[in-house]
Amino acid sequence: MKILVVDDEQVLVKGLKFNLENEGYTVETAYDGASAVELARSGDFDLILLDLMMPEVDGLTACMQIREFSKVPIIMLTARGEDTDKLLGFEYGADDYVTKPFNILELKARIRALLRRSGGAAQQQQEEKRELIGSGDIVLDPAQRVALRDGKVVELTAKEYDLIELLVKNPRRVYSRENLMDLVWGYTYAGDYRTVDVHIRRLREKLEKNSAEPEYILTKWGVGYYFKG
Repeated sequence: MKILVVDDEQVLVKGLKFNLENEGYTVETAYDGASAVELARSGDFDLILLDLMMPEVDGLTACMQIREFSKVPIIMLTARGEDTDKLLGFEYGADDYVTKPFNILELKARIRALLRRSGGAAQQQQEEKRELIGSGDIVLDPAQRVALRDGKVVELTAKEYDLIELLVKNPRRVYSRENLMDLVWGYTYAGDYRTVDVHIRRLREKLEKNSAEPEYILTKWGVGYYFKG
C-alpha cells in the first residue's frame, strides 16, 4: 500500500513517515498543496494524508483539484476542529478528518479502515464475484467499486461509494443518520450528523437526474434515508 503524506510541518511529516513505514506502507511526502496535486496526478497512491493549512495551495483547494482526476481516499489533517471546517472538507471531497494533535494509533486505525472500505487491497477485489446491483438508472459494480448512471461511470469518493452501496444493497430499508454514521464512517463526529446530509446531497447531484426531485435516494422525513430499489 502506498500513502502520500502532505504537511508543511517537516517534523510531523518525518514522524508520520517513520510510523507508517513501520506498519509496512510505502510512503512519499510533500510539504505544500501544489506538490500534493502533482504527486497525486503522477503517483499510484492508495491513500493521501493532506494537511488543511499549507503555503501556496491550501489543503482544501488541493483536495478539490485532486478530486477532478482521482478517487483516492483522502484524510484531512488540521489543527482546526470546528464542525464547519469538517463539513468544508467533506464538501471538497475528503473522506475522513483528523484534528491535531492526534493519537498515532487512532490515525493508523482510520487509515486501515478507509483502505478496507476503499477496496485498496487488490487481492480482495480479485476474489469478489463481479455482480452488478442497483435499480433503474443507478447501477453499482461492487467488484470495481464503480457507480454507473444510465450506463456511464460516475466518479464517487470512497465514502460516497460506501454510502450508496449500503443503501443499494438494502433497498427500501430506512437508515437514520446515526445508523449511517456508525455503519459507513465507523465512528461518530461529536453528534454532528450533517456529514451524512452532505454526502446524500452530493450523491443525489451525481446520480439522480434531478437532485431536487430524487427518484431513488429518498428521504423518510423525521426518520432517515433509503434507496427506493
